[in-house]
Amino acid sequence: MELPLDHFRLIGVSPSATSEEILRAFQLRLDKTPDEGFTYEVLTQRSELLRLTADLLTDPESRRKYENLILNGASALDFPSNREVAGLMLLWESGSPKEAFKIVRKALQPPQTPALGSSREADLTLLAALTARDAAIQEQQLRSYSNAADFLHEGIQLLQRMGKLGEIRKDLEEDLVSLLPYRILDLLSRDLNDQESHKKGLSMLENLIIKRGGLEGNNKSEYGDYLNQQEFEAFFQQIKPYLTVQEQIDLFLELQKRGSFEAGFLAFLSLTAIGFSRRKPEKLFEARKILKKLNLSGLDSMPLIGCLELLLADIDQASSTFLSSSDENLQDWLNNYPGDKLEAICVFCKNWLENDVLVGYRDIDVKEVNLDSWFEDREIQEFIEKLEKKSNKIGVNTRLQNQNKFIKDFSQKSGGINSLRGGYGYVDENSLPWPGGIKLQDKTQSIEENNSEEEVLKNKSLDFYKYLIEKIAEFKFSIGELLEKKGLFNSSFYTYFYAFLILFGVGIGFGLFRDSFNKRIQNDSTMEKPIEIEDKNKELVEENIIQENKKNSSNQTQSTSSEPTENISLEVKEITIASPSIKEIKYLIDTWLSNKSNYMAGKTEINLSGIVKDGLIKRTIEERQKDIKKGVYKEISSEIEEIVLKSQTSSRIVAVAQLKYRERIFKNSGELVNETSLNPLKVKYILGFSNKSWKLADFVSGL
Repeated sequence: MELPLDHFRLIGVSPSATSEEILRAFQLRLDKTPDEGFTYEVLTQRSELLRLTADLLTDPESRRKYENLILNGASALDFPSNREVAGLMLLWESGSPKEAFKIVRKALQPPQTPALGSSREADLTLLAALTARDAAIQEQQLRSYSNAADFLHEGIQLLQRMGKLGEIRKDLEEDLVSLLPYRILDLLSRDLNDQESHKKGLSMLENLIIKRGGLEGNNKSEYGDYLNQQEFEAFFQQIKPYLTVQEQIDLFLELQKRGSFEAGFLAFLSLTAIGFSRRKPEKLFEARKILKKLNLSGLDSMPLIGCLELLLADIDQASSTFLSSSDENLQDWLNNYPGDKLEAICVFCKNWLENDVLVGYRDIDVKEVNLDSWFEDREIQEFIEKLEKKSNKIGVNTRLQNQNKFIKDFSQKSGGINSLRGGYGYVDENSLPWPGGIKLQDKTQSIEENNSEEEVLKNKSLDFYKYLIEKIAEFKFSIGELLEKKGLFNSSFYTYFYAFLILFGVGIGFGLFRDSFNKRIQNDSTMEKPIEIEDKNKELVEENIIQENKKNSSNQTQSTSSEPTENISLEVKEITIASPSIKEIKYLIDTWLSNKSNYMAGKTEINLSGIVKDGLIKRTIEERQKDIKKGVYKEISSEIEEIVLKSQTSSRIVAVAQLKYRERIFKNSGELVNETSLNPLKVKYILGFSNKSWKLADFVSGL
């Protein structure tokens, strides 16, 4: 048998070694006999081979002839059959375990398989185990983890087939298990053109996570002793950038189905990333659905949902969602932001996308988010336009008008983004909350711990936000024009909405008295009414065209000459104490309801700046101005039957009230146009502390 070995390597010296160095090395090799369990016979043969080599290299004439052979290309030694195993041992000891394992594996295969129970079989089996282990170690040192695993796997198979060395086989199996994360990293980090290796790595990663019991590691598995939760998280963060965004979506959705909440959150981030980077707004809807269904302890999802709503051009709802956040630091930042609310939300969203969403993917490389290009993209515009057309029976007109109004208010009040803080303002690096760094187990990391991430926004011009605002306004205005030309701004829009509420609120059947209903539509073709739509209703609108429902026409003729009932406006009393009682909160809301009712009926002016924020007052005034132009007024009767305090901090209060609500719309002549009754109607009221008193900031109806 020829082995890839020369006499110098066999004894362990360099070709320039002197005779004294050769004899010293020979003695050391004799003294360091392998004690792993080889038979006496093979150890004796090993010693004899070492002695022959030492004799050859210390004899000047023999050495000279051998060196000439090497110079002429000789690179192997020929061993007689009775000394093959000893020669393989010396090849292994010379630092060539991979070559030794391959030859041993071949020697153990038929037809060369040694006699069962012979010393040759025992020595070759032991040598196979030892060379497989050392070959794996050698490959690990070269970071060829997949090759290392292959050596271990083949060694284990050999020992299983031979039925020997159970303890050593167990050690090899444990080595193989502990090597798994490195194998996955090796396979996934290869070039994407190596599809076979990449798919194998993905499959191994998924199996590893499933055996651990999800990303949380809820199951006790064979990997527990080698990869604790902290080590796994570090490993996963290293693995993640080698996966494409679609691979991560597929992986996380599968893990979420198996009960991993952490995977659900990462699926939400991945869907948001592909939606924004690839201009696929439908993925943002998928992301929002997943996030709303998650129940992660300590996660405040409101600002994240608000960012998605901003990207979908639903500015009013984005603002309301941000106000619903329970994060005190975020609320303080929003309240103290030196610009308008829309500007603050844009800054937050941009920072979130850059630092938490668009990072850690093999095929996404976005260093800076450009919201202008997002809203300018034709595909985005077409998608939102289709969404608006699909949901035109509920809230489209009002949503468009409210968004245009919000942007207009911002421009008129602040003079545009460039007028803030003396022209081209800069974001204070300490003013921006939650700048990034959502980790696998630390999605609720406090704002104070992440200040370093905020520096990415420092010294950057905010001029693009002005451009963004203008583009949103132009886009929404163009959609509004289109809808108006198609006749969607008429009374049928509102009638459908009322019918929808009636169907779910009081159970009145649909389809009755179609003829009389259509006549009423023809008689009043310009009536509009802003509607506040709660988030769950909005999702229904986004996915399904609302069924058309008709109200019993007998209700139309009832009380057509009725006059609005008298409403007594409550005295406006500011709440200045730090922690108001539920009774004081109820009085503030009652004051708002009664004064708004009288104002919408045209009885009084609205003067609630002491208890209501300017934005809400302005919306109410604009609603009344529209009614005046159409020649109508509203009689609103609302009574709080129950109110519950949901959350309360030093700067924000959230209360949910159950109302007995009725709204009737009259022409100025006294003719009843429409009537809506809801009992109960649940409304979430949000109060903020501003200018040393509590003020109503916003409300969300239809909970």
